Amino acid sequence: MSACSSEDRLTDGERAPGRPVASGQLARITPGGPEDIGRLNFAITRLIGALTGGGPPNIFTTLARHRGVFRKWLRFASALMPGGVLPRIDSELLILRVAHNCSCDYEWQHHQRLGQLAGLSAEEIERVGRGPSAEGWSPRRTLLLGAADALHVESTLPDELWRPLRAMLSDAELIEMCLLVGHYEMLAMTANALRIQPDLLPPGPPSRSMRALQSITNRRQTQEPRQ
Repeated sequence: MSACSSEDRLTDGERAPGRPVASGQLARITPGGPEDIGRLNFAITRLIGALTGGGPPNIFTTLARHRGVFRKWLRFASALMPGGVLPRIDSELLILRVAHNCSCDYEWQHHQRLGQLAGLSAEEIERVGRGPSAEGWSPRRTLLLGAADALHVESTLPDELWRPLRAMLSDAELIEMCLLVGHYEMLAMTANALRIQPDLLPPGPPSRSMRALQSITNRRQTQEPRQ
């Protein structure tokens, strides 16, 4: 079964949010060092690790082995998150649902911490695994979770879901929502297929630098007009 197959993916509450790397499974492509990915790329991954409070994340040091793609992809990814127009809490909710739907423990591990930093409670993050039908969601979050599920299963948004989303989000936000879900599904499939190993993250919240970046992002989003 594909890592992101729709079969049995949305039976909420019957499985853990992600798929841990099975005991004895090794990464199919190992993270690269400076000699493998280039010194500039390695410096970038060290900076990203410092922001999250750990070492260079394995997904970055693995993808950077494809030197021709890595920095181009990174610019696109950062334009979506944290540089996007959707409120960060909405982005993290969508990413966590993608991680659940694709059974990607690597993605879930990082974004449960980032989700809490963005303002999701630990209970809300746990509830993501039960989907849009779980009690307690606001109408907005119910729609966003439903959109993540529809894009995952159908690769489109049915009219009955599009109409309330159209009334709630701007053009730019709607485009970004689709791109964000698709992008993190791509990352989840890649992490699962390459068996990228979990990162060793420190306990507690992300680093002070990451919290400062989140604060700057929040201020920028509140100052920018809807597009």
